[in-house]
Amino acid sequence: MSEAIRVHDVAAADWRDWGWQMRHRIRTAADLRAFLEPTPDEVAAIEALATRFRFVITPYYASLMDPADPDCPIRRQVVPRLAELGDPAGLADPLDEVAHSPVKNVIRVYRDRIAFCVNNECALYCRYCLRKRMVGDEDWTMQKRELETALDWIARTPEIRDVLLTGGDPLVYSDAKLEWLLGRLRAIPHVELIRLGTRLPVTLPFRVTKALCAMLERFHPIWVNTHFNHPRELTEEAAEACDRLLRAGIPVGNQSVLLRGINDSLPVMQALCEGLVRMRVRPYYVYQAQLLEGTAHFRVPIEAGQAIFRAMRGRTSGFAIPQYVLDTPHGKVPLELPFVKGREGDDYVVEAWDGAIWREPNPR
Repeated sequence: MSEAIRVHDVAAADWRDWGWQMRHRIRTAADLRAFLEPTPDEVAAIEALATRFRFVITPYYASLMDPADPDCPIRRQVVPRLAELGDPAGLADPLDEVAHSPVKNVIRVYRDRIAFCVNNECALYCRYCLRKRMVGDEDWTMQKRELETALDWIARTPEIRDVLLTGGDPLVYSDAKLEWLLGRLRAIPHVELIRLGTRLPVTLPFRVTKALCAMLERFHPIWVNTHFNHPRELTEEAAEACDRLLRAGIPVGNQSVLLRGINDSLPVMQALCEGLVRMRVRPYYVYQAQLLEGTAHFRVPIEAGQAIFRAMRGRTSGFAIPQYVLDTPHGKVPLELPFVKGREGDDYVVEAWDGAIWREPNPR
């Protein structure tokens, strides 16, 4: 993206064109200067992390950042910091997803459902991304023959009734490619439910076009879970994208991550959840941030998260309170009784649905 491009110079039709947004994504510190003056730490981090975890932001999402505040909760989610280099405890694959993959990019933790990582591309790259090991990496790209291999595996595995399309982000696909994939899944008799895990209603809401929704409507039941983390992301454009999905009969839920300095306070979390409800988006999960490489500066102690959701009870509508969960190699575990077993030293001990005991490092 050229430094000469400014939001006010872009024609409205171009700005709302998701293809234009993808073509003009921010990829360098020079590109970023079209929206703000990066700090020396941010400039150094962009350069130092270039080969480890890619730096990409849509102009739309960049326009939500506060140019005067390096601690802006939008900016911190997507602009690198040198703190990402200082996390000796972080793991590349904390959920052991590779070990749960019967074929490439299919993750099976539960008997009846899978996560199908259909690509490794997103509109932008979140600095706390669970799959930062794969986004933008050619080794994880799904060629058509690999998609076919995964579809054949699903067809041969009659226990699978629920398929989550994730990645990366499935809405980065063209309408035609996504239509082909949905048609193949709908042709498998035992696949009852298809879910789309996408952050594009948040990071590139113009992707959710009327044409896309009309196509999705043909493959019901389709559900969407998106990923708002902060009230500033609840823009008019994002609300319009969610409304288009809802009017196509697609239920929309939200999954957030609890992030230090972004949404780890009662006022912010309550404002986020109540704002989602006003948009008719159900606050579904809030995840404890994973023990993921380069994310120590985002992680919040589990007890602090529990205190936030305990405080929301009685202060807002019950359906506006998401479930606070810890994802583990054994699946998602609610961070509440009877699943919580207590603290042992610096570990937080929980019991998964299958009776497995998991100890999550959780320093005081």
